[in-house]
Amino acid sequence: MAEEPAKTKAAKAALTQNPHAVREPRANNLELAIGHEVRTQRKKLGITVADLSAATGISVGMLSKIENGNISASLGTLQSLSKALGMPITAFFRGYEEPHSASFVKAGQGVNIERRGTRAGHQYSLLGHIANNSTGVEVEPYLITLNAESDVFPTFQHEGMEFLYMLEGEVVYRHGDSLYRMEAGDALFFDADAPHGPEELVTLPARYLSIICYSKG
Repeated sequence: MAEEPAKTKAAKAALTQNPHAVREPRANNLELAIGHEVRTQRKKLGITVADLSAATGISVGMLSKIENGNISASLGTLQSLSKALGMPITAFFRGYEEPHSASFVKAGQGVNIERRGTRAGHQYSLLGHIANNSTGVEVEPYLITLNAESDVFPTFQHEGMEFLYMLEGEVVYRHGDSLYRMEAGDALFFDADAPHGPEELVTLPARYLSIICYSKG
């Protein structure tokens, strides 16, 4: 069997996250998540609800309601449970699944955005946006269209990373001191802090995806 090229091995080594890994199921109810952690830790320690009641001063009935997710425990109660179970308060929340957002845009219904270069005939259609995500990363996916009236324009330079994927047409794209002749199917991924932008419009109309990622901070 032929050995994998070094470049392929390096790329695989750099991708440490397994996108197919399935996490343990999480509760979308905070009380249920806390109750699950309390019961799990109690059983791990091999103590009964009565034992935990004696250690915390919380009634057996109250503890039963907490473990079944039927009541919201106060901060003081969680502090007592934390001390008795030997776990940090933050551990009570690790099984809670916060709601996750999605943005769906039908074909042709992206929001046209005014960006630098728009006056040169470059159309920017924003294909989706999630304002308050929990990742700490902002992502801006654009469909950029250049037509017969388009022209080259001053370069872009901004924070983050950018990915381009050519859909149709042909342009010569500049990144720093390098030029890339991009045709349908070509991709370019780069550090957006270097000056970049179309250098020459070869075949129009041209369309390409531009996905910009940067830290919220």
